[in-house]
Amino acid sequence: MTHYDVFNGDADGICALHQLRLAYPRDSQLITGVKRDITLLERVVAKPGDKITVLDISLDKNREALLALLEQGTRVVYFDHHFPGDIPAHRGFEAHIDRAPDVCTSLLVDRFLQGRYRIWAVIGAFGDNLHEAARRAAESLHLSADQLDALQSLGIYLNYNGYGETLADLHFPPDQLYRLLHHYSDPFAFIAGEPAFHQLRQGYAEDMAKAGELQPEMATEACALYILPDAPWSRRVSGSFGNRLAQSWPKRAHAILTRRSDGYTVSVRAPLAAPTGADELCRRFDNGGGRKAAAGINCLPEASLDEFVAQFRAAWSPATSA
Repeated sequence: MTHYDVFNGDADGICALHQLRLAYPRDSQLITGVKRDITLLERVVAKPGDKITVLDISLDKNREALLALLEQGTRVVYFDHHFPGDIPAHRGFEAHIDRAPDVCTSLLVDRFLQGRYRIWAVIGAFGDNLHEAARRAAESLHLSADQLDALQSLGIYLNYNGYGETLADLHFPPDQLYRLLHHYSDPFAFIAGEPAFHQLRQGYAEDMAKAGELQPEMATEACALYILPDAPWSRRVSGSFGNRLAQSWPKRAHAILTRRSDGYTVSVRAPLAAPTGADELCRRFDNGGGRKAAAGINCLPEASLDEFVAQFRAAWSPATSA
């Protein structure tokens, strides 16, 4: 029997898997990719009786592959917080899915493990820009303010590493970063002694400094839109830049469009003060999806730019957000 761990390459996916494998060590085949590479189940070549754990990728985007795996006799356990569509009822399927805007996959795994490795769930939540939820989860850990700030930074850096058009854009392939991280049950030891942490911290600082020089293409009290150039640094920083803007302007929605040869990659952040609607907007466009507070479009054609801008503004017009 073979076990597969299929997980999103961002902080939430990595920290969710890390918790599970600290609690239940298991040799497995890792299947992951850049953050937006979410149709991962189609890569699994499983046999009847094999087991698959899926973390932090949309069931709706993997439905066809999931149903085929279940029908051939593969057992699947699924943890996720994105839009799932209809959840299959099958004896080989176990679902832990919650779309609440203040929940991420790391917190779902923490719930499943009854808090055994909660400190890593806190890191995953920080990485997913759920800062209030992360701090609530951390209350039982009795951390100092400096320790909590360190965990927040680690979550942000792990998340930053997941963004890119291809693996070549990233500092570390997500499976490699997970393996490095999995040597540490104590995140403070990872922060103090792992060279990868320092590489991510430096890369994040350099890329965010470039993003900080940009001006919005459009900005109102309710929403703002930025366009980043077609460059590796902007592909790496698009999500982190959107998260920082969301934290800085909690009553404003943000769209970060990164140029690519065939259009734009889009990241949308709903206002933190009312964290819903991002997934609904992005699902109106091909290759769009995500969760209520944060969503995206893998490729928005140039011809659809005006339509997206109009719908983005309409979704968070003053009348809509009142």
